[in-house]
Amino acid sequence: GADAVINIRYMTTSVVGSAAELLVYGTAIKFRPDSLGSK
Repeated sequence: GADAVINIRYMTTSVVGSAAELLVYGTAIKFRPDSLGSK
């Protein structure tokens, strides 16, 4: 799992009548400890 989501994009299109297509994607990040020991 991710620790944060930093970007989300979505797009919708009407296919026919009451039907629709929905596309959603994004960028997730996972935090890790600083290995250099900086404060």
